[in-house]
Amino acid sequence: MTLSPYVFDATRENFDSLILGNSMRGLVLVNFWSPKAGPCMLLMPRLVKLAAEYGGRFLLVMVNTEELGQRARSLGVSSVPTVKFFLREQVVHTIHGAESDASFRAALGQFLASDEDRLRMTALRMHQDGDSEGAIALLARIAVESPTDLAVAADLAKLLTLAGRPHEALTLLAALPAAARTQNNITGLLAHLELLEAANQEHADAADSLEARLTQAAQALFEDQPELALEELLELARTAPGFRDDIGRRAMLALFGMLGSENALTRQYRARLAELSV
Repeated sequence: MTLSPYVFDATRENFDSLILGNSMRGLVLVNFWSPKAGPCMLLMPRLVKLAAEYGGRFLLVMVNTEELGQRARSLGVSSVPTVKFFLREQVVHTIHGAESDASFRAALGQFLASDEDRLRMTALRMHQDGDSEGAIALLARIAVESPTDLAVAADLAKLLTLAGRPHEALTLLAALPAAARTQNNITGLLAHLELLEAANQEHADAADSLEARLTQAAQALFEDQPELALEELLELARTAPGFRDDIGRRAMLALFGMLGSENALTRQYRARLAELSV
């Protein structure tokens, strides 16, 4: 019997398709219950209400253990109520007992994308389909509405760079709070953009030796001379750690990521960089 558009009763015939099949398309919560257990009768309407509130972001399946006890036991269910979370035919989380709504919301938050995440994925699909400007506009709107979402900022900076607008990307990331600029998904991208900007400078100010050295490093990198680039950046890290928020060190770490941890240059210059901290 269908309880709502998002809530279903499992039977012997539909068990696999309803739970395992649907879990390949999204999150499925399976509530193992018994009409003989009072806590089950208290939890069930709360779960139905949650399913309606989330509006189809997960499917709720009811499994009556009085009818499907063998299937329940095969999945490790030894007491009721037990709620198992299925994704891609695997149990990814289990809640035993009639836990609070807050506990269920916290668990759901681990496996359900937020509205911002879904919009971000939409923007990336737009880019893949050739509508880069539309994707940039959508990400820019999300960034305004969720200024602390660093994933949105990183994606927007990447698309701006691919669209030939690296200066806008650099301006965007440079405007983030200092703590945000140190996050892994931002710091490497920011360093790349700073190097790109330096490489695009036609002339470095001869009086500014730090800017000149950064430009030389960037030009070496884009001329496929990573060792020379690392040498220049190492000197910046050694002599001017305060320059552009330690761009020498940050750019070296970004280059290590590009070269790979097993690359001989990565190992050599990572060791030399570490010596500066001793």
